[in-house]
Amino acid sequence: MARIKEDYRSLTGPQKAAMLMLSLPEGQTAKVLAGMEDDEIKELSQTMSNLGSVSANLMERVFVDFADAISNTGSLVGSYSTTERLLMKSLDKDRVNLIMEEIRGPAGRTMWDKLGNVHEQVLANYFKNEYPQTVAVVLSKLKSDHAARVLPLLPEGFAMEVVMRMLHMEAVQKDVLESIEKTLRTEFMSNLARTARADSHQMMAEIFNSLDRNTEARFITALEERNREAAEKIKALMFTFEDLARLDASGAQTLLRHVEKEKLALALKGASEPIKDLFFQNMSERAGKMLKDDMEGLGPVKMRDVEEAQNAIVALTKELSNSGQITISEGKDDDELVY
Repeated sequence: MARIKEDYRSLTGPQKAAMLMLSLPEGQTAKVLAGMEDDEIKELSQTMSNLGSVSANLMERVFVDFADAISNTGSLVGSYSTTERLLMKSLDKDRVNLIMEEIRGPAGRTMWDKLGNVHEQVLANYFKNEYPQTVAVVLSKLKSDHAARVLPLLPEGFAMEVVMRMLHMEAVQKDVLESIEKTLRTEFMSNLARTARADSHQMMAEIFNSLDRNTEARFITALEERNREAAEKIKALMFTFEDLARLDASGAQTLLRHVEKEKLALALKGASEPIKDLFFQNMSERAGKMLKDDMEGLGPVKMRDVEEAQNAIVALTKELSNSGQITISEGKDDDELVY
């Protein structure tokens, strides 16, 4: 049998791939081939059949080269779309859709874990169309603090019906509980996942929030020229560092307990006076003096670094809002709250 040349530098890409494929167990080789195009399989098969014998030293060089190439590619990118595409290769479409809608919904291993991560206003809106007995069962499965936030948002008469049923509730039969879980999964969580997936304006608002100020302004201006309505929707959904002025005193104090002091000092270097006042007014005199000293000690700083610190604090604010630890006023006369 012909022996492939020992000069590693003369090996072609297909030859290296063929050597790797031949070294894999048959089951693994089949999985790799299943993900390749027909013309790629033909070229690789042709190369494999003409490869001849390969020395152990040459194989070792190929393995080392392959490992180095993998380690230098950076990180893998996992997303809903890539996951869905992979699942489609081995599962039927309906099952994939069910799985994807499940994982797109709020995080949690069980249905009750997931409901615990859904905002109380969203839950209350859904419960208004359910039977009081069903709502009573669901609330009894939630953590008490979460249930306490949901109950006041229900119509008063309906809420009292729920309370009475919770007071007189006996052990819920397993099949009834499973039926409720199934309904929540197919009707509520699936709709919630589809709504989140379809909200392209919210997605773009999140992306624009992460841009530096100049790039953000450039994109917004260009979008206004092409689609003013879309631009206005996105601007309304965006939450910037200056929007922290919409926090009440309790929210500002909660944020102060969680934020890194070094990051806050850097972020406030480029903030407006109202935002600076928001933080200083919610700190003790001693803590405020220390923060001002920290800010002065930084000296001149790059605007890019300031914006990075501000974006990090905005992201933290959103996390605290989503978890219900703070509320962000929309600033309208009716003092509506948004999350």
